[in-house]
Amino acid sequence: MLNVTIDGKKFEANDGATILETCRENHIQIPTLCFHKDLMPFGACRLCVVEVKANGKWQITSSCDAAVRDKMEVRTNSDRVKESRRLAAELLYGKYPTTKAVRDVAESLGVQVAEGEAKGSDCILCGLCTRTCHEIVGVDALKFLDRGLGRSVTEPKIEYIADACIGCGSCAYVCPTGFVRMESAGDRRVIWDKTFKMVACETCGRYFAPEDQLKWISRKTGVPMSKLMVCTSCR
Repeated sequence: MLNVTIDGKKFEANDGATILETCRENHIQIPTLCFHKDLMPFGACRLCVVEVKANGKWQITSSCDAAVRDKMEVRTNSDRVKESRRLAAELLYGKYPTTKAVRDVAESLGVQVAEGEAKGSDCILCGLCTRTCHEIVGVDALKFLDRGLGRSVTEPKIEYIADACIGCGSCAYVCPTGFVRMESAGDRRVIWDKTFKMVACETCGRYFAPEDQLKWISRKTGVPMSKLMVCTSCR
């Protein structure tokens, strides 16, 4: 176990834990838009910044990807931290003013948000969908297009690779803004403008999974398709 001081109070942290994880375990609230506990940290939204004391000086750093060190000192609520988070939220709001998730976090951090209904569902490039597709699903149907140095387009964006997609819907589940939309009706599911045929449970008759997803699971696991035709509720 590691000893860490957060906002003047002593806490213990697990080896390898990040500042964000340690704070949340101790009920210290830190805002995020690009973090998920089951994914590798990304540090895109810059809302989770804290101050860390290093070599006698306090430095701003993102908490989602900063590992706790023994005897570390952390500030999560200083004026400097508040201002940095507010600025990050203000920049997001300026770019995505009608998106509810952005408006909510901006308002909570002191940004003046205009009145009106939040009807937007913009992609804020949080990376949750691409990381979920790669790290958890493992099909890599989504990736950042021209992100980073030397990119050939003005703004980075998400590229959808239809041939790789199995229609599982994990990207829609983790998307914080509603940009990734999934609609199901009867034996069809539409996601990213691609239509998938759904499979009905042989026991209860409920459509429960895309055929492409079950075929992918069968190939990966070696389990015959005939063994996958029953939903989890009926197994």
